[in-house]
Amino acid sequence: MTTVSSAALRRLRLDRGWSQSHAGALAGVSRQSYAAIEAGRAVPSTEVALRLARAFGRPVEDLFRLAEPAGVEEVLDAAGPAPFLGHRVRIVRIAGREIAHRLDAGGVHVQTPADGTGASLPDGRVRVRRFREAPRPPDLVVAGCDPSFGLVAELLRREHGLDVLRVPAGSRAALEALRAGAVHVAGIHLRDPQTGRYNGPWVERLVPAATTRVSFAVWEQVLVARSGNPLGVSRVEDLARVGLRFVNREPGSGSRALIELLLDDAGVPQDAVPGFHLTAADGHMAVAGAISAGTADVGVAIRAVALARDLHAVPLGAEPYELVIPDHFLELPAVGTLLTALRRPDLRRQVEALGGYDAAAMGVPA
Repeated sequence: MTTVSSAALRRLRLDRGWSQSHAGALAGVSRQSYAAIEAGRAVPSTEVALRLARAFGRPVEDLFRLAEPAGVEEVLDAAGPAPFLGHRVRIVRIAGREIAHRLDAGGVHVQTPADGTGASLPDGRVRVRRFREAPRPPDLVVAGCDPSFGLVAELLRREHGLDVLRVPAGSRAALEALRAGAVHVAGIHLRDPQTGRYNGPWVERLVPAATTRVSFAVWEQVLVARSGNPLGVSRVEDLARVGLRFVNREPGSGSRALIELLLDDAGVPQDAVPGFHLTAADGHMAVAGAISAGTADVGVAIRAVALARDLHAVPLGAEPYELVIPDHFLELPAVGTLLTALRRPDLRRQVEALGGYDAAAMGVPA
């Protein structure tokens, strides 16, 4: 039995500001007939399905799909090594391949719909138990650690009806996901210790396919301390102070690479920093959250999150955050829409208003 993905139809219709009468007219059916299709109470004819797909600018399979009995299980490739047991799963289709992404309980995924729940298998794949009603596959999958990319995703959803799955990941993990074909775009800020150059050497080292790097913003990295800076943190050397609790980022992240470099330049051994090897916060917001909650005294993050949490910031330097896109994805409509959106002055102003961002070159090839 064929069923309609009513959630997709309804969301696309509302995104465009259409009434059910208007959507029905585009498909050559009455408002009542369209409402029944959107609610999943009626099955459209092939002609009506094709007209709706053309009107919404989506493939037919994004709007209509074969019903699956609840609890159907299948084995898919996993996006990354993180365990899936008990976690919700979002299934993406990239280059004709279905891949399971783990959705975390909170953060950017708290309102992300899931396809089902997963369990990791010994061979590295994941067994997915699908829900009966599931969202259509996302149009764009982007890995990275920039909190402001939510503004981009919202613009693409609101004005173009695109569903963007954001995958929180440090820079190296984002590039590895790109190399594995698990995402369309990777956001990175990685300094090469040999050349001093940002991003390019790492892309060449980790991604064998031809890629295009696009500037997103230059942001300011800071030491984040509690409001009022009660411990008087003013320089990298202060991180070795006895009793100070440092919250680090995960290995492979750009922020961890930066603080390792700065400590080395200052002649401070990593082992001298309390908590350096014992902590691994997943993202800039997680660092700020730990300090706000009082479980840590200082960490490294971008200035924007310090401002958002009213925390003290000690400047460390500016870094270019770039988006890396394999060239074979450049012809995808969703990627083209993303690149066009990045050149919009209003989006640049939105990002810069967060503080600590210079988005003047946003959308320009790096």
